[in-house]
Amino acid sequence: MIPIEVTVNGRRHREEVEPRLLLSDFLRHTLGLTGTHVGCEHGVCGACTVRLDGVAVRSCLLLAVQADGAEVQTVEGLARDGELSPLQAAFGERHALQCGFCTPGILMAATDFLERNRAPTKKEIEDMLSGHLCRCTGYEPIVEAIASAAGV
Repeated sequence: MIPIEVTVNGRRHREEVEPRLLLSDFLRHTLGLTGTHVGCEHGVCGACTVRLDGVAVRSCLLLAVQADGAEVQTVEGLARDGELSPLQAAFGERHALQCGFCTPGILMAATDFLERNRAPTKKEIEDMLSGHLCRCTGYEPIVEAIASAAGV
């Protein structure tokens, strides 16, 4: 077992973990943050996307020990004081989710994307989404929601 200390959604956690424990499994099973979904376990689908020190990453491709000393934000950390983030609200308003399996990863990637590109084009949004698989929405409502949250 290896001791790690990680801040998740603003809360510091000290845990002992197996060296081979994936960050996605640490978040889901050790901390109980089940909003981070595990789809393909190969980094292809994007369902496990979280932010590590402010950068969107695939948590199924990282070990929990790699997050030692880092700050992690999961989808549970997007809402503040019970209020949805503008991006989360836009997803509801634009009907950008159906089954919801891909939604947490897309929200995390889009949050990161919008912080880096405050006025994206539709093509830039589509390019960002190319790393996420959604089998329900056809992507157009997702693109519209992200554009709406960006005010474009």
